[in-house]
Amino acid sequence: MRYISASTVAPVVGSLIRNGVVALDDTGTIIAIYEEGDPHLDGVEVEFYAGVLIPGFVNAHCHIELSHMLGKTKRNMGLPVFLSEVMTMREESQEVILDKIAEADHMMYENGIQAVGDHVNTDHSVQVKKKSKIIYHTFVEVMGLVKEEVQNRIDRARDIEFFFEPNASITPHAPYSCSKELFKTFRKVVGTDNILSIHNQESDEENKLFRYKSGGFLKFYEKMGMNADSFKAQARNSIQSYLPYTPVSNRLILVHNTFTSLKDIDFVQRQGRDVYYCLCPKANLYIEGKLPKILNFIPSNDRIVIGTDSLASNDTLNILEELKAIAAEVSQIDFLQLLKWATINGAKALGLDAQLGSIEVGKRPGLVLLEGMEDLHLVDSVTLRRLV
Repeated sequence: MRYISASTVAPVVGSLIRNGVVALDDTGTIIAIYEEGDPHLDGVEVEFYAGVLIPGFVNAHCHIELSHMLGKTKRNMGLPVFLSEVMTMREESQEVILDKIAEADHMMYENGIQAVGDHVNTDHSVQVKKKSKIIYHTFVEVMGLVKEEVQNRIDRARDIEFFFEPNASITPHAPYSCSKELFKTFRKVVGTDNILSIHNQESDEENKLFRYKSGGFLKFYEKMGMNADSFKAQARNSIQSYLPYTPVSNRLILVHNTFTSLKDIDFVQRQGRDVYYCLCPKANLYIEGKLPKILNFIPSNDRIVIGTDSLASNDTLNILEELKAIAAEVSQIDFLQLLKWATINGAKALGLDAQLGSIEVGKRPGLVLLEGMEDLHLVDSVTLRRLV
């Protein structure tokens, strides 16, 4: 048994506990939670830390297989340019790719991340994930603009998914990379337990593509030799155009949402879908130089989750740094609200809330100490230390 105490225990589910004590067995499973002075602690050796004790973070969106691309792409060039750079520069020796994946996995664990929703196009990360201390749900991306290739693209994704099972599912990549025919076919072939994670409105160029069939994506398709004939001007934003063609009963994580409007959010809510909104602030600043209008999502507070995106669009994989970026932009959001987004909400989105996401008896959430907090305010000088 190990007894860990901190100045403040923030269990996420339930009230703060001043000088609380968390008792764990040798597997990291929480056996009991005590308040200060509980008689069960008589004669017990308690580890005390000055700081705020929280459960491990959930990184709801990552691309660990792109970890070898750190520093290779240009900042603030917009999504179409960023995508073309990733597609033309992602080739590297398998040895380097695998080494960088292992380094990224270690980095995330040391940064207090307990679970990750990770997007892939290959099986490169299989062995690292099997050995990792992190729990992964792997999303195998499906993309395709040509009708005749749709079934082959889905079949190929199924083949890759096999290597990551049981915590895996196939998902459409993004509205700008998937034709209407792909969405329609996809809806027919997936079961209701298949979690979806779709890149959504990361750039205003995506909305221009769907509203007017204009903008930077047409140049991107031309440069990459891709056929854009499947896109027709819809006179409405992308999410209002493609969402009706996605599976209705499946949980859906919409990622980025940098240019999602209040009208778009209202449209999603009226669908009655099981939808989560993933914010990746540092990646948004890296690619577009802009953050989502975060306050627009506050009515969906229980549906907001946090991601890092990849090292192609970020300089670290650190959920604490993502929270700092939000806190610096929107001071109205308090720390406990941000903490919920980064823990239990992400666990629910990935179907892992029975195991982690909060400090509760029977869970194995990992324990992270935040040091340098000022009256539960997330200032830039706050650091973290993984304890379990």
